[in-house]
Amino acid sequence: MGLVSLFKKHFRTIFFTTPSHSGRFFITSKFRQFYKYDISETDTYNPQAELQKSEEKAAKIYNVKSTKFLLNGSTSGIIISVLACCKSGDNVLIWDNAHKCHKNAVELAGANPIYYELEKNEEWGIYKELTAENLEDKLRNNDVKAVIVTSPSYYGVLSDIKSLKNVCKKYGALLIVDEAHGALYPFCNELPNSSVGISDFTVQSLHKTAGGLNSTALLHSTFDKQKIEKAFEKVSTTSPSYAMLMSIERNIAYLNSWHGRDYIKTLIERIKTLKLNLPMYDFYDGDITKIVVKKQGMTGFELSERLFENGIEDEITNEKSTMLLCGIGTDLKKIQRLEKVLKKISKEK
Repeated sequence: MGLVSLFKKHFRTIFFTTPSHSGRFFITSKFRQFYKYDISETDTYNPQAELQKSEEKAAKIYNVKSTKFLLNGSTSGIIISVLACCKSGDNVLIWDNAHKCHKNAVELAGANPIYYELEKNEEWGIYKELTAENLEDKLRNNDVKAVIVTSPSYYGVLSDIKSLKNVCKKYGALLIVDEAHGALYPFCNELPNSSVGISDFTVQSLHKTAGGLNSTALLHSTFDKQKIEKAFEKVSTTSPSYAMLMSIERNIAYLNSWHGRDYIKTLIERIKTLKLNLPMYDFYDGDITKIVVKKQGMTGFELSERLFENGIEDEITNEKSTMLLCGIGTDLKKIQRLEKVLKKISKEK
């Protein structure tokens, strides 16, 4: 039946269960509808069975052994992945400048972090990808149980996951990919290839580019399902928000629909047009949904400030370039406004 269908039922039961608001008392009136879907985990609704069905359906969509719905962001997905495949004393290879959850996950597992460095692209002020050659150098000299790779990076820099997986397989290491910023990849051939189904674990944030609510995310895996469930239970609440879980189900259904796929394709075409209309700027050639831009004669920070003064806030910036994040929710009006402001800034400089 699925979570969405579950909520379409009408119940007249008087609840003396958690949550105490019973779907009728709304402390925050703006979230009235959210409260209605914030149900209990009792057998009255039996939501656990429907959640399992929903996750199984998602796993079929992504063509993996298992997909877990996460309510604590990609952070929890990374932690669950490491806990599922590592034990105390194991070595885990991580980027020295990675998101803090990578190191935290290794520490929680009682494992040992071994760090690798990435070369800096000085022209853009961003880090380059992890190459198969660099990874093999590390694995050749260290007994490593798992490798954590961030691809795409914040700025849309991509590593060749297939090549990295081949190297990991050669040395008996498992591959965990932090694809938090790549949740759209499985649904558009014009975007980079997703690591889903290639790596042993792939973590995606629906809330970053895929239009999801903040902290909703996914963990896809080809690894042992029982070990993943055991790790999941260690770090996840036993009282999840079924309203947010339902939003994940709907989010995946939208991305996998004709409307969702068409939205992504249209977004890409609009970004391509924007770049063609702004020859006075340089754009980084990575994930197109991350508009990494720079202007000769301006630092990234100066460009970011000028954008902000004109009502546009970027996602992240550095000394050389600025990145504006696009995804589900980036409509034509926003793209046109960005183009207009960038043209204005160019003329003023």
